[in-house]
Amino acid sequence: MNKKTVTWIVVLGVLAIVVIWGVSRYNAIITAEENVNTAWSQVENQYQRRADLIPNLVETVKGYAAHESETFESVIAARAKATQVMVDPTHATAEQIAAFQAAQGELTQALGKLMAISESYPDLKASQNFSALQSQLEGTENRITVARNNFNEVARQFNTLIRRFPTNLIANAMNAEKRAYFEATDGAEQAPKVQF
Repeated sequence: MNKKTVTWIVVLGVLAIVVIWGVSRYNAIITAEENVNTAWSQVENQYQRRADLIPNLVETVKGYAAHESETFESVIAARAKATQVMVDPTHATAEQIAAFQAAQGELTQALGKLMAISESYPDLKASQNFSALQSQLEGTENRITVARNNFNEVARQFNTLIRRFPTNLIANAMNAEKRAYFEATDGAEQAPKVQF
């Protein structure tokens, strides 16, 4: 073999390695992006599960506490608002996630008021239907926490992947954008005051 042929073989070999590396990094970014989208879907699924439980819970409480209509209306309004806030996980900004989280927080507060009503009605607290719904709601709140934590973790992995050199070169060419996280709500850093 002459020198020219060897040079071309080396150049083609290096080029093949670069192409294989680029394809593997591209596929890694796509996989990480899909993981973020899937995790976001799980967050939405858990919030939807909670939203689906609320009408049954409200109706159960209504049967025992019909004169608490203001609380029922606030729960229904908060539920409607929370289900209207949509976030596209592929272009989610911190502001969009904060708006989503705020709407869900309003619903959580309204549910807290609804649950407080149950304390005034011993028959309601003793109701098997109410107990079952309350238990499902508590389980759903735990699932929401797990789904949000999972979303934050896969978003962190994605953000790390697209910012590391040299993968960031492929990410920039793909216009891959950093994903926002769920953050603690305002005031979460202070422990609640418990008084007896």
